[in-house]
Amino acid sequence: MSTLSCTAVWSPACLEHVPGAEIWVGVSTPGTEVPERVAVIRDALADAETVEAVPHDDAVLHAVHDPGLVAHLREVWSRWDEAGFPRDPGQDRVVPYVFPTPAMTAGMPARTPVAVHARAGLWCYDTMTLVGPGTWAAARAAVDVALTAADLVAGGTRLAYGLCRPPGHHATPAGYGGSCYLNNAAVAAEALRRHGFARVAVVDVDAHHGNGTQAVFWTRPDVLYASAHVDPGAGWFPHYVGFADETGADAGLGATCNLPLPPGTGDEGWLAGVERLCSEVAAFGAEAVVVSLGVDAAADDPESPLQVSAGGYHRTGRLIAGLGLPVVAVQEGGYHLPSLGELVRATLTGLANP
Repeated sequence: MSTLSCTAVWSPACLEHVPGAEIWVGVSTPGTEVPERVAVIRDALADAETVEAVPHDDAVLHAVHDPGLVAHLREVWSRWDEAGFPRDPGQDRVVPYVFPTPAMTAGMPARTPVAVHARAGLWCYDTMTLVGPGTWAAARAAVDVALTAADLVAGGTRLAYGLCRPPGHHATPAGYGGSCYLNNAAVAAEALRRHGFARVAVVDVDAHHGNGTQAVFWTRPDVLYASAHVDPGAGWFPHYVGFADETGADAGLGATCNLPLPPGTGDEGWLAGVERLCSEVAAFGAEAVVVSLGVDAAADDPESPLQVSAGGYHRTGRLIAGLGLPVVAVQEGGYHLPSLGELVRATLTGLANP
């Protein structure tokens, strides 16, 4: 096995988030976004140059996310604990139960609730994405991982990989969900812009649409969001967005490209989609690429009906590398632990060898 020509960034704090479970259709099910994901990926990348993330301030983070969301995630677990919920009724994770949707507020002004169990629904848009005692430390460390990888690329490194955990592409400017808390890919793209790259493309190869990243850059003309993913119209998360006719708005019109794929799509259809995304990146005139590197489109993954092979992921990496642009890759999904490391390595090997 040849040495992987890639600088990998990680933080031990990313292990601190232990979701414990997901509340899906009202039922507590085992969580799949577990700390062991980090271990299997690190083992698979043992021969890569590895560095620990460097702490950064909140300037870029606040450019991507409402500071209120950041403050909420920083403090909500301690408020939950102080309110006694881990003891009565025995819920040891923050789980929202009411959401201020338009169906509830009906055009009336919505107030900020006093109760922490109500305030959780102000910022979280699903019941699957639980917050525990280590969630903030891990999510904030993942942001530092992404920022450190962006710094490396800005300094001349051609390919830097951020082993971000928890993932981030479902986190919107003012909301978290889909097992994501802070949007690492959006943070990396914004950091590259601030480093002087005039146009940046986010290529999302996670099995699911990155509704959060799309929302962050929806009206921006300087960042392209391009995604291939399982069709939300076939019943897959995020359900409400991720359709082909979503192309951005205002100044960002034309800077969003979605390629929904039918369940059962394998390498041939997947790679045709990735080729289309690469054509969009070239036409956009991007100077750098952020890859939302989810590998949950693989056949064995429990979170997707797509059928992409390890070879397909390798070719995915090569197609993106063929653009000849510097790349920051940030980890998104991928939940089948026996194959996760191999899939990530296959993609990074392709990215390193166009």
